[in-house]
This record gives sequence, structure tokens and C-alpha cells, in this order.
Amino acid sequence: MHAVCLKSNVKVRSRLHVVVTDGRGRGLSMPGLSRWLIKVAPVSACGEVVIALVSDTKMRMLNKRFRGQSRVTDVLSFAVDSSGQPYYQSLRQMGDVVIAKDVAMRQARSAGHTFQIELKRLALHGLLHLLGYDHEQDNGRMLRLERRLLRKGGIRDVHK
Repeated sequence: MHAVCLKSNVKVRSRLHVVVTDGRGRGLSMPGLSRWLIKVAPVSACGEVVIALVSDTKMRMLNKRFRGQSRVTDVLSFAVDSSGQPYYQSLRQMGDVVIAKDVAMRQARSAGHTFQIELKRLALHGLLHLLGYDHEQDNGRMLRLERRLLRKGGIRDVHK
């Protein structure tokens, strides 16, 4: 575990721990995505985030079940309750970010960048939602932060 995030004088190696799975709980080795997200994440990102890469079919089902929309979307975020209680070795679980890998591939092709860049963009977008940002109601605040963090991570503005 990398993140500890205690409110004390304990020096922490990293405030964020990122786990990437195939959506069925099986870990995927994507250290570039994990390291990148840890590097660019806002200071307020503290704890563990699970990123699940799923099929379009699975994403449609999740979107229908949790948002009432029977369509595929690129990313969904599911925050853990806001109690902030640590669940393992002082590591607070922040929530899950679910990415539709086929949508991500299509969006990457359409935007003219790599699948890896699109995964980073969507993972960051999902993380910001876990932190409480809402681009539908914040007058551009989330978008401005997202663009700044993408630049910090070496990704040019890919928003439409």
C-alpha cells in the first residue's frame, strides 16, 4: 500500500493508491496509468481508487441501473460514503471509476490520440467526480481544473 493519508506528522510516500481491474475484480498491470493519475491528482485525492475497465454492454447496464439511462457512457464514478473511515491500514476507500474500454478506444481514435491517453483522461475525469466535482452544475470549474491537471501530466487539451 502506498497511501496512508493520516492527519499527523507522519510522512507519506503517496496520498493516493490506484488499482486497475478488468471489472471482474482481476487486477490489470497498468502502472503507467496508476503512476500518472497519482502524479496529477489534486492534493485532496487521498485514499484508494479502483479503476475498472469494462465492456460497452456492462457499462450500459451500469448506466441504466444507477442513472436510469439505457445507453453506453464513457466513464462512471461511484463514491464510497463520505464517512472517510479507513478500511485497511489507514487507507480510506474513495470509490470506483468505471471506464467503457470500447468507448475509450473509439474516442481516442476520433480525437487522434492513443488509447492510453484516453484512459488517463477518463480516469482523471472520474477521479474528479469522486472528489465531488460536477461539470453539469459548476460553471466550468471542473473543466478548468481537469485541463490544468491534464497539462500537468503532459497531455494537451483533448476536450471538444
